[in-house]
Amino acid sequence: MRELNAAAVSAGLTGFIWYACGALPLQLALSAALGLSAGSVFIVWATGGAASIVLSLRLRQPIPVAWSIPALVYVASLAGRFNAAEIAGATLVSAVMLAAFVLAGGGSRLMRWLPMPIVMATFAGSLLEYMHRAIAATLADAMIAGSVVAGYFAARLIASPRVPPVGIALVVGSLAVAVQGPVSLGEFAWSFPTLEVPRFQFDPAAITAVSVPLVVFALGLGNAQGLGFLRAQGYEVPVDRVSRAVAMGSLINALFGGTPATVARNAAALLAGPDAGPARGRYWGVLISSALTVAMACALAPFAALMAALPASFAVTLAGVALVSSLQDALEKAFAGALRFGAVLAFVVAATPFSLGGITSGFWALVAGILASLVARESGLPFWDLRRQKP
Repeated sequence: MRELNAAAVSAGLTGFIWYACGALPLQLALSAALGLSAGSVFIVWATGGAASIVLSLRLRQPIPVAWSIPALVYVASLAGRFNAAEIAGATLVSAVMLAAFVLAGGGSRLMRWLPMPIVMATFAGSLLEYMHRAIAATLADAMIAGSVVAGYFAARLIASPRVPPVGIALVVGSLAVAVQGPVSLGEFAWSFPTLEVPRFQFDPAAITAVSVPLVVFALGLGNAQGLGFLRAQGYEVPVDRVSRAVAMGSLINALFGGTPATVARNAAALLAGPDAGPARGRYWGVLISSALTVAMACALAPFAALMAALPASFAVTLAGVALVSSLQDALEKAFAGALRFGAVLAFVVAATPFSLGGITSGFWALVAGILASLVARESGLPFWDLRRQKP
């Protein structure tokens, strides 16, 4: 308890608001489009929250485990091409592939192989989308979003460790929401989500189209960037241990219709960045957000109604200001090393929203950054020492 601090508490609450407002409504909508039950939503949040709590307590490190929004969006885009049983079978295959890769030691080898400056540049580029959303929300809703921004910068101006900027932004924004008027929750009926094992059908075409991209989402977009950011913050993350927990969660999720688990890169930026307080106590933010996430999983209807009633600008802007310090830190680490050309290209690609072969730009940014460093003959690549090569 001595490591608990106001900054970690505000980061944990912000992380939970981001989960509930930014991810839960989308997940419910896409799961309904795929014909999945509420149990498929419950299992993903429950396993992710439980894994986050156990890992963070045991390691005393902020390890947020959740699920990938791009992965679910991608799977939902295939709903008209494959039926629910084929998608469920392909998702289960992806979880088995992920587990096999991790058990073979692929998680730690991947982290050793990926150049950290390019990982950080990709991470920074992926955060720009949320900065753009926060700016747009501030321009459109000066009352609530503007209050969040004003509270954040007022706390930064005070520059006191006892006045966490994200916490002040959360309080001021909440007051603005309260001043605007009462929040109407409407009518909802609560019931504990029921777990259902879906029907599995293993179609080769579905496996080809779904399984490999889901593994890429889990490793290339989640684990690589999330764990990379944690390592850049000075945490000695046991990659294989964390990867095994992610793989186990993915298998459990798949058995009940859920998507693979992953180390949440955006949550890592919120909960493990400089604004989350002293490094030794940041795991408290994960504990708080994860405990609330498990509670949310047990009461999906009430939480969904509550979050739908909140102004969208509140959560978007709060997440935006909470990511500022993480973005600054990632940029500093990306361009301070030898792989500057590769890092620049990775940042530009990651900051450009597109999808190629069903895989979003975050993965292709890693590929582009590494290839650019090879072409530019930059030294510092961990898998190929270019300094030893003849001109």
